[in-house]
Amino acid sequence: MRVLRNLILFTAIVLGSVAALECGAQTHYSSRISVGAHAGLDLSMVNFSPSVRQSMLPGANAGLNFRYTEENHFGFVVEVNWEQRGWKENFDGAPFSYSRTVDFIQIPFMSHIYFGNRHKFFINLGPSIGFRIGDAVKSNFDYEHVSSVPDFPLHTSQQYGYPTKAKVDFGISGGLGGELGINSRNSLYLEARYYFGIANLLPAGRADHFKSSNPMTLSVSLGYWFRVK
Repeated sequence: MRVLRNLILFTAIVLGSVAALECGAQTHYSSRISVGAHAGLDLSMVNFSPSVRQSMLPGANAGLNFRYTEENHFGFVVEVNWEQRGWKENFDGAPFSYSRTVDFIQIPFMSHIYFGNRHKFFINLGPSIGFRIGDAVKSNFDYEHVSSVPDFPLHTSQQYGYPTKAKVDFGISGGLGGELGINSRNSLYLEARYYFGIANLLPAGRADHFKSSNPMTLSVSLGYWFRVK
């Protein structure tokens, strides 16, 4: 929860600073509207409490983008993305494997702060809402009957029997990147982004084993912008 509080505080500070700059900026500007697409790699984990031994689960992301910017270095970005999240368990060298991949349609609404003209450095930051569309498990043992698995290590196993709870997920996204202008209308960009989910991925009621199960994702995406205005 400390990470979440820090993210919310950082979001408020950045958005407040941007709003103050906007109030003091010149009112004469020419707006720009761009559309685009991106694809890349996700590395995800779940912040379980109690903890579960795990490593990063590789996945994929892809989406469509809309961007509105102004000459005074500020705008906003809206995306519709397909993203793979989940976790991969760490058995400390034992010959077992378990991973769970949860697919989401994710819609982030982010402030876009940029520096530069044709070639840019940018910061994206803002809230995000997601809708679960799939859930898949890969395992080399009978995870539904762990007690009958020979030589299964001492390991937290309550997560195997839980269905995914979060049909809708809320979180905060923050990214850093660079944009390379090809010409006046076309550009390529590379962005690294961090996402922290507020909703629990698994049930977290009083009678449940886990008190929290927040998804966390690091992603790297290569994208393309086309300026339409």
